[in-house]
Amino acid sequence: MMHKFYMKRCIELAKNGLGTTYPNPLVGSVIVHEGKIIGEGWHKKAGEPHAEVNAVNSVKDKSLLKEATIYVSLEPCSHYGKTPPCCDLIIANEIPNVVIGTVDPFSKVAGNGIKKLIESGKNVTVGVLEDECNELNKRFFTFHQKERPYIILKWAETADGFIAPEMPKPVQHDKLKPVWITNQYSRQLVHKWRTEEQAILVGTNTVLDDNPKLNARDYIGNNPVRVILDKSGKISEKYHVKDNSQKTIFISESEKFETTENCIYENVIFDKSLAHSIANLLYRFDIQSVIIEGGAKTLQLFIDANLWDEARIFKGQIKFQNGTTAPRLTGFPTTRFDIMDDQLKIFRNYD
Repeated sequence: MMHKFYMKRCIELAKNGLGTTYPNPLVGSVIVHEGKIIGEGWHKKAGEPHAEVNAVNSVKDKSLLKEATIYVSLEPCSHYGKTPPCCDLIIANEIPNVVIGTVDPFSKVAGNGIKKLIESGKNVTVGVLEDECNELNKRFFTFHQKERPYIILKWAETADGFIAPEMPKPVQHDKLKPVWITNQYSRQLVHKWRTEEQAILVGTNTVLDDNPKLNARDYIGNNPVRVILDKSGKISEKYHVKDNSQKTIFISESEKFETTENCIYENVIFDKSLAHSIANLLYRFDIQSVIIEGGAKTLQLFIDANLWDEARIFKGQIKFQNGTTAPRLTGFPTTRFDIMDDQLKIFRNYD
């Protein structure tokens, strides 16, 4: 029972690194001596000390480590990367007991850390709150096991099932004001999500109609990599996505554009396998997670290909009567939240 209690604390600590540890996983660690926590730590940023290092460094009386138990949500690394192996740290400090949440799927670890600890004489326990620890690193695990990013679909729809109003024609897009479906608290939550994921993807029409910035201006954190579908090169320099303020990848069939430092062009065939081609491309760019924000055609592309892991759907109180119909997604939500007068439904795809 106490193993679960301390592992739960490891998970809580690890979540502090969401959005800042890429390409590394989220990891938390707790050190316990005679039923008392004497050290805690989590991995904060790639290239910086791992959770186990921070936990050991936080212990005031290092002599207690020889009688302690270290809890860690993910298998300690056994290889040299930007930092030394955490297994060596545990062994060097003579910590006798190691409790691990789940095995690391990364090929350079993948059980080698556990093997090394056991061979050094440590008492190793594996699989405490394993499902919860796997959920914690769903992005990292999906990337390494499925060789694609963790794909999150997100949209907001009206009470009568539309995601955008009918546009008057002719229309000057640069003079249009946004029509909000959700309240300000839901919109701030979306910006928080943007700081947590590595990339955000939209289609051509979303850029032409809304001229979005696709940043996290309403929440403190990192801006995601912008990924823009622009099959025939319709998006001109006047749109925010070409302002060079953040890394942006344009996916197109056109080859007339030249790549710059913050504006990257990649060619993909826009055929029936487009969703998979996009996922493969993002994997090559080491992107572990992406939010697909629209529009309806782009979202439906991934739904029809069954290439998604999570869908976050807001339903507002406003009605449009007509316009762009919301994507069609079958199944039942795993979670529901009320955000003032908005409802948020979260779906998971376990196929």
